[in-house]
Amino acid sequence: MWITRIKIKHDCVIGNRCEKFGVTTTGTPFNVFVEKGVTHSPQVQTLQGDEKNVKDFIKDLKKDKRITHLEVEGNTIFFIEIRKEKIPATFHHIKLIFVKPVFVDKEGYEYWEVASWKKSILTDFIANMEKEVGKVEVLKIEETKLTDIYFAHLLPKLTSNQKRAIELAFENGFYAWPKRTDLGELAKIMKVSVPTYREHLKRAEEKLMPDLIKSIK
Repeated sequence: MWITRIKIKHDCVIGNRCEKFGVTTTGTPFNVFVEKGVTHSPQVQTLQGDEKNVKDFIKDLKKDKRITHLEVEGNTIFFIEIRKEKIPATFHHIKLIFVKPVFVDKEGYEYWEVASWKKSILTDFIANMEKEVGKVEVLKIEETKLTDIYFAHLLPKLTSNQKRAIELAFENGFYAWPKRTDLGELAKIMKVSVPTYREHLKRAEEKLMPDLIKSIK
């Protein structure tokens, strides 16, 4: 099995808004199809960031005429992007396996990690994107045993406060070793008391841990 991790920035309905509103997203295109030269890309994206910024992101996305069938559930959104121009999803096909969801950072850069049984499938995928979409930075391409394929839940059963609490904990190094922050600092960022923050984080961990443990058995 061959695997590659790439970094790309282009005219993207998601990446542009991540940069504009200072949020990040994780998501995956699926059932992408091209009809009469137009790409139809259904996507589920989970937004991470300040609650107001997330709401502004979604409000702005609703105005985009390239977006149809937009549904919102908390900070998770489903929509179909329709583009006459070629986008990375245009080159997604059944010979590619998503190892992780696509991550988009606050500067609008996308990080794709995909695999296939032939290196040539990956190099063709990269070459097509470089030709039609923009510069691609190849962070790695190597032969490996694929032991972990990640599939994100479409609608994680977390409240908005629980999602925000665990996002802040991860982003600020609460789970790093050694820890780079503590509950007091995280509570200040979230603008709640320490007991309230602790409760949100505990509830989030309780909901996420069972699936995590099952995935490593």
